[in-house]
Amino acid sequence: MPSAPIDNSIVDVAEPRKDTIGLPEPALARLTKAGVDLSNGYPYRPSRPLYLDDVYRIRSKEWKHDDAGARAHKSKSALFSAATKVTDLTTHIGTEIEGLQLKDLTDQQKDELALLIAERSVVFFRNQDISPQQQLALGRYYGEVEVHPQVAQVPGHPGVTVIWPDLQATERSVSFRQPGGASRWHSDLVHELQPAGITHLHNDTVPPVGGDTLWASGYSAYEKLSPDFRKIIDGKLAVYRSAHPYLDRSNPDCGPKHIERVHPLVRVHPATGWKALWVNRTFTDRIVGLDRGESDAILNYLFGVYEGNVDIQLRFKWTPGTSALWDNRVTIHNANWDYGGKYPRHGTRVTSLAEKPYFDDAAPTRRQALGLLDEGELIPDGQ
Repeated sequence: MPSAPIDNSIVDVAEPRKDTIGLPEPALARLTKAGVDLSNGYPYRPSRPLYLDDVYRIRSKEWKHDDAGARAHKSKSALFSAATKVTDLTTHIGTEIEGLQLKDLTDQQKDELALLIAERSVVFFRNQDISPQQQLALGRYYGEVEVHPQVAQVPGHPGVTVIWPDLQATERSVSFRQPGGASRWHSDLVHELQPAGITHLHNDTVPPVGGDTLWASGYSAYEKLSPDFRKIIDGKLAVYRSAHPYLDRSNPDCGPKHIERVHPLVRVHPATGWKALWVNRTFTDRIVGLDRGESDAILNYLFGVYEGNVDIQLRFKWTPGTSALWDNRVTIHNANWDYGGKYPRHGTRVTSLAEKPYFDDAAPTRRQALGLLDEGELIPDGQ
C-alpha cells in the first residue's frame, strides 16, 4: 500500500535513556525465539524530539488508505470456516476466535478479519505463537504502521511498541489512587493527521489476577443518543490532542504544547459505512466554534455516555499469549491497573494508521443497517 510521507530530518532531540529492568521470562523466551537482538539492551528508546514543529513534520501530508475490511466479503467465510469456534463475547462488542494462528492467515482471511474488527470493534485470539516481526508484517498489511517518535520499541523493529508497565513506572510514580499504564478511557493516536485504525496488542506476560482491559463501542454510544441530539453533534469538529507535549521552537519559554488536529466528533467507518461517536476523555479537548463552557458541557455528556453504559462495554481477561485487535475508529479502551504492579506484564503493540476521519450525514447507524431498531429508536422520515 502507499506509504505515508515521513520526514525523518529531526535533529533537536533529547538523549536516549537506558533501562535496566529485568525482562519477564515469557517475554524473554518469545523475543529470543524471534531472534531479536538484545545485546544492546531492551527496549530500544529513541531520542525524543524536543520541538513541536519537528513532530508535526513526521506525518504532515495525506496519503491514500486502502481499507482491508472494505475488500472483504460480508460472509467472512474463509475466516470463519477455518476457525474451530467463533464466540461473540457481548451483544454489541467483542468476538473471540479459536483455532487460528494470526501469522498463518491468508490475504483473504486478513481482509475478512479487518471487516470483523470493524463490525465487532475488537477481536481476540488466545494461544498465539507470533513474533514481533510477524506482528509488524500483519500491521503493515492493514495500513501505514505508526512509528512513535519517543516510546519504547523492540530493538531493530521500528513500529513494534513495547507495552511494559514496570518500565513506565520508572518514569511516572503510580499508586492505587493514581494508577499507571493506560488506565484511562482513550483511543490511540487521535492527534495524527490520519489517526489509528487497527491496533494489535499481543501480551506474552500477564498477571494471574487483574489487569483486564475494557473496550466500549462507538457505534452503540452514538446510538444511545436521541435523534435530535445526534443532529446537534453531526458534522461538528473537535480538537484532538497528543499524549506527549513538546516545546514551541519560536517561544520555548511558554512551556510545553501538545500536537493538535481537528477531526469530526462523529465519523463513518469506510468498511461498514456506519456512524460512530469518536470522542474520548483523555485526548478530545474542545469542540470547534463553541465557548469552552459550552464545549465542556457537551463533551462531558458524551464521555459519560461512552463510559457509563455498561451494556455497550466489554471487559476482557487476558491469558498469556493472547492477541487483541481493535479498531480505534469505533471504540475507546481502558487498561485496568488493579494488579498494582505486583506482577509482571509485558506485550508488544503495532498500530496501523488509517484514513483521515470523515462524516457522512447519509450514513446509517449500526442498528439501522442491521435492522435492529425498536420503536423508541425509529427516526422520522426526512431526518
